[in-house]
Amino acid sequence: MNINILRSDKIYRDIIACPPEEKAELYRQRMLAPFMKKWDIQQIPFRAEEENGFDVMTINNMAHLAPEMITPEIESELEMISSDKLWDELNQAMEYSLNQFTKQGIDLPVSDYLFTILLGNPDSKILQLSEGYSGEGGIPGYIFLSLIPNEYTLKRLKSVLAHECNHNVRYQFIEWNDKINLGELIVSEGLAENFATSIYGEDLVGPWVSKTDANTLNHVIKPILKENLEITGLQQIMQYLYGDEVTKLQGLPTVGVPHSAGYACGYYLVKYYLQKTGKSIVEATILPADEILSEVKEYWNEETILYR
Repeated sequence: MNINILRSDKIYRDIIACPPEEKAELYRQRMLAPFMKKWDIQQIPFRAEEENGFDVMTINNMAHLAPEMITPEIESELEMISSDKLWDELNQAMEYSLNQFTKQGIDLPVSDYLFTILLGNPDSKILQLSEGYSGEGGIPGYIFLSLIPNEYTLKRLKSVLAHECNHNVRYQFIEWNDKINLGELIVSEGLAENFATSIYGEDLVGPWVSKTDANTLNHVIKPILKENLEITGLQQIMQYLYGDEVTKLQGLPTVGVPHSAGYACGYYLVKYYLQKTGKSIVEATILPADEILSEVKEYWNEETILYR
């Protein structure tokens, strides 16, 4: 297993020091180009064919600092992600998460991993909804965390990294295709967050779970999601997975569920599955969603009690 750490703090400092007209290209080449295979798999152009067209920079600027924002003004935030100790600890945390699978005899098809931290834009509504931190790890071999650095978010970095490592492992075994449905995404998010809490404890469960109360889960989220588990198409799925607040930001019709509805539902569904079957979170991570869902049909009608 080879974990490559892209020290974004050093790249940010190089961009701060360069002339304004060179910032965008330097950012594209140093920060985004190492993830080229990920962009290709996601069919996101690395460079738009026309000026201001959709490409990797468009995606970056939705939640992260745009190149023109990388100035001496961000020095205090940058300092918080600049210690060797932090990067070493995250390297070890990532290795520990992946080793949970290899030590159980699960041979991971991917051996090379790339990881970095991107500084979040404090004005990003999407990042604000997740209390200043999130991650992306669904493309095997590639993980980045999005972060508005402060005491609260830094404390949760290892937990969200474990969450993304779980996604990274799952999609080495579960093929992503246009038939992926809402049920798969609910299960996937539930597996990832249960994996993270199995290592770091429920005190660090993400806000995508902790903000949901029992009444909302049982009487709003579960009834709506239960009837839509088979829907496909990423745009339609995301309306149920992310909830109405994100849907509104994207200019899409709402479906009547709160923020991160699918995440909260998935977390308690997978917890229910693990308790019922006695399987470990490591075993469950690489199982087809249909196999998990078929074991927990009663979950949808039972009252889930939140333990935190």
